[in-house]
Amino acid sequence: MNRKSTIDEFLIYIENRIKMGDYKNSVHKITFMTTVHVIKKIIGEK
Repeated sequence: MNRKSTIDEFLIYIENRIKMGDYKNSVHKITFMTTVHVIKKIIGEK
């Protein structure tokens, strides 16, 4: 990830971290899930 990454790349990155279990605890996982949900809602994907 870098500052020039697209939103799609960022969402894929976060979703992959969730799938791989790459988070500190359940609160961190929920934060990732909420982030994905809000971004998709804002861009009208959901």
